[in-house]
Amino acid sequence: MSMMHRLQTVIAQVRPLAVRRHIGSPVRILGYNSHEHNRSYASQAAAESFLNGNSSTYVEEMYLSWQKEPTSVHKSWDVFFRQTAGGALPGQAYIRPPTLNYGSPGVQVSYPVHAVAQGAPVDEKTIEDHLSVQSIIRSYQTRGHNVAKLDPLEIADADLDSETPRELMLTNYNLEEEDLDRVFRLPATTYIGGQESQLQLREIIRRLEQVYCQHIGVEFMFINNLEQTDWIRKRFETPGIMQFNSEEKRLIMARLIRSTRIEEFLARKWSSEKRFGLEGCEVLIPAMKTIIDSCSAQGVDSFAIGMPHRGRLNVLGNVCRKPLEKIICQFDSKLEAADEGSGDVKYHLGMCHERLNRVTNKNIKIAVVANPSHLEAVDPIVQGKVRAEQFLRGDRDGKKVMSILLHGDAAFSGQGVVYETFHLSDLPAYTTHGTIHIVVNNQIGFTTDPRFSRSSPYCTDVARVVNAPIFHVNGDDPEAAIYVCKVASEWRQTFGKDVVIDLVSYRRNGHNEIDEPMFTQPLMYKKITKQPTVIAKYAEKLINEGVVTQQEYEEEVAKYDKICEEAYVLAKKETAVSNKDWLDSPWTGFFEGRDPMKLPSTGISEDTLRDIGVKFSTPPGGDFTIHGGLKRALKSRNEMVANRTVDWALGEALAFGSLLKEGIHVRLSGQDVERGTFSHRHHVLHDQNQDKRWAVPLNNLYPDQAKYTVCNSSLSEYGVLGFELGYSMANPNFLVIWEAQFGDFANTAQCIIDQFISSGQAKWIRQSGVVLLLPHGYEGMGPEHSSARLERFLQSSNDDSEYFPPEGPNFEIQQLHEINWFVCNFTTPANFFHAMRRQIALPFRKPLIVMTPKSLLRLPEARSSFDDMVEGSTFKRIIPEAGIAAENADTVKKVIFCTGKIYYELVKERQKKNLDSELAITRVEQISPFPFDLIKAEVLKYPNARLCWAQEEHKNMGAWQYVEPRLRTVLRKVNVDKEIEYAGRYAQAAAATGNKHMHLVELSQLLDQTMDIH
Repeated sequence: MSMMHRLQTVIAQVRPLAVRRHIGSPVRILGYNSHEHNRSYASQAAAESFLNGNSSTYVEEMYLSWQKEPTSVHKSWDVFFRQTAGGALPGQAYIRPPTLNYGSPGVQVSYPVHAVAQGAPVDEKTIEDHLSVQSIIRSYQTRGHNVAKLDPLEIADADLDSETPRELMLTNYNLEEEDLDRVFRLPATTYIGGQESQLQLREIIRRLEQVYCQHIGVEFMFINNLEQTDWIRKRFETPGIMQFNSEEKRLIMARLIRSTRIEEFLARKWSSEKRFGLEGCEVLIPAMKTIIDSCSAQGVDSFAIGMPHRGRLNVLGNVCRKPLEKIICQFDSKLEAADEGSGDVKYHLGMCHERLNRVTNKNIKIAVVANPSHLEAVDPIVQGKVRAEQFLRGDRDGKKVMSILLHGDAAFSGQGVVYETFHLSDLPAYTTHGTIHIVVNNQIGFTTDPRFSRSSPYCTDVARVVNAPIFHVNGDDPEAAIYVCKVASEWRQTFGKDVVIDLVSYRRNGHNEIDEPMFTQPLMYKKITKQPTVIAKYAEKLINEGVVTQQEYEEEVAKYDKICEEAYVLAKKETAVSNKDWLDSPWTGFFEGRDPMKLPSTGISEDTLRDIGVKFSTPPGGDFTIHGGLKRALKSRNEMVANRTVDWALGEALAFGSLLKEGIHVRLSGQDVERGTFSHRHHVLHDQNQDKRWAVPLNNLYPDQAKYTVCNSSLSEYGVLGFELGYSMANPNFLVIWEAQFGDFANTAQCIIDQFISSGQAKWIRQSGVVLLLPHGYEGMGPEHSSARLERFLQSSNDDSEYFPPEGPNFEIQQLHEINWFVCNFTTPANFFHAMRRQIALPFRKPLIVMTPKSLLRLPEARSSFDDMVEGSTFKRIIPEAGIAAENADTVKKVIFCTGKIYYELVKERQKKNLDSELAITRVEQISPFPFDLIKAEVLKYPNARLCWAQEEHKNMGAWQYVEPRLRTVLRKVNVDKEIEYAGRYAQAAAATGNKHMHLVELSQLLDQTMDIH
């Protein structure tokens, strides 16, 4: 019988015995029942409470302790475990000792009770006292952090509670002062004894307080994995384990000097500039460097860092070793950028730097990802970037590439994206195999007291949801902080899971250097003004220990001050700043050798189309059973291939498959993307008879193809879109796509869209080819299932509505160069096919926003021929009228411009009203950048026609407000004096009506208005 099977048997046997009061008073949950009246289970209800609480953990620890040393548990448990191991049936393994006989009938067995305390009489109190000591040990492990001395200012409690938990009071265990001198055997669930197996109670408590109640508070007993909790206990409880030699202490001091003096230097040179300095938490720099040293020694050579603005310049200079003169240049507002982009404030910038780690003598790469003032928004982006780099390097276990995320205390507890990011940490398609989180805990958020900014005891409590250990540490104890960082690094490399370091510190200045904190925190800042710096305290400690002399300390300070001054002189010689110096994801070699003005070809051979189409449409062989409905769908796809026709799903698959064939990794992520929200895609086929058995046809097209990753995400938009954006940043030759369940839901990721996707290149010279697929269309499904808010994306486009670009052969590619993103609303699968391939074929990268269809997914008219996808075919920015009206342009009375699904409704209505020769309908497939040249040609083609823009969205939404001034620019260009009519729904607050009848009424009015030619 396996150990786990035995253990399950033990727990199964404990339950009925406890309910029958056979366990009795010696049984005690360690750190679980704190009140005296709960010391014995005198009723069935109390027993059930025990069993419904921590019984499994308790018995598991007891059983493991017994396996190591049978005498470490009470004799009754010893007998019980022996009986169980021997195969006793439930209810037969427990033998009541004489001292536990409650008078009920039962077998009476006489045996000597093990003396748990030296010289103690063998009685029930001795047994209870022994179990109470075990409970005391567990209580310190569980609650010791609540009384740890974490606040450097000694005015606040990190858990916002000044009360000492009853579990940590000796009187809670019916023990008196005289019991402190008694000797007790230590259980196997603690390492405080070292080589000793028993200690005086006084020494037990002293050691527990030394471990759990000083400058480190360890939160880990909520972790439901015994191996992991035991691992942590060993690294904190083992006597003498937290020791540093003289060289290590000198290194800590040198790093603290750098951390402190760079802030003092910048403050001295630019006293009125915002820099969001690190004063009050200078220990962050040696802490981060220790993590990098430790992880580098264990094999990591690439680190991606995400952080808010506080301490960023210090991190760039002293952790990443960005040349100081490059940082100093950012303080000179007179220096203009020598390259593209609007740039950003210095404490938002990112970078990527490769250097030698002098501690491990290994080359490492460190990237700090650019981040706006939306503090935690960078978290999922860093994770996506790391995951992509792990994929590139085949680092399946994350042993070579890792992330470090820095947080503020108020943001960590207040920003929902923190939780969303944590929730990705163990998902198969999103895990980065452990992130080290560092909270720079100011104990305040801007001006808000933590008692008014969070409901949880600690700012780090959100991390408990993924069983991440949390190490709280006093920021003014550098050695404690460094030791915690070493343990956290080892944890990450050992278990591949997240870990949190809470650096409890303070802000020496206000929110920024020109802020006055005394307005709102007078008591705290009176204390801060008297608080010596951490380097002053630590240097004094080392001098007193004889580790360094006063002269050596001063020489180290002078050495770094000289470095700063030399960098200042070098910076003065700079004539311009280069935004490209601040790229956090440089794509080495990508732009070289490419013609930036060449518009790529995106068509492919018909043989390839047919080959991919057949393989994609063929069910898996063997005993793999697919759903009957899928059999019909695959058969239908095969028929389309045979007929040289594609619907939307097949067009998408042909785009992806052709890129995979060319060695391009494709990743599609989002809620329900494997099947598709509208049950159209079916890229993952599930065996109907066997769980966890599935097939991905697009991964089995060619033996040497690239990998296709299609993954359903957690129900998150903000976190997952951020992740995919980060993924797209790692390599320009990845096609990375995020699909919203409905386009309407993209608004919960608006921060990522506004701060990173639309403006990332302008602020940080950071290109990305990420694709957003946003299902959009008015089908009477209500205000939350109709609109992807096309207008918001168009409003954020950076083209000028009054500027008609110079016409010529490079018109289209020049527009693509200059726009910040492409916003499209396609009507054909072929155009979607070309757009996907164009994302990779272009000599640069821009985000692509697509209003994807819903009803068009199955509309027979919305299909394309192979002719529109073969070699020689290309992407179409507009699709002009190709019917009778185009052949008789002079007699056309009205030209309707539209985009997306409404086109097919307009065509149907035009046929119904027999207006084919009098109405021309032109589809604008790529709305931004606006196809001025092609629209101009359409206007000139129909000289006698009225011009109308038709849309299904409300007048204050959709494309109208973007298109209307650009149409006027076209009219001015051709010197035509015409009105531009609007046909669509009236302005409204909600995106759509929730009433199906009203939807149809509105649609009817829209169509009547559009078809009016009089």
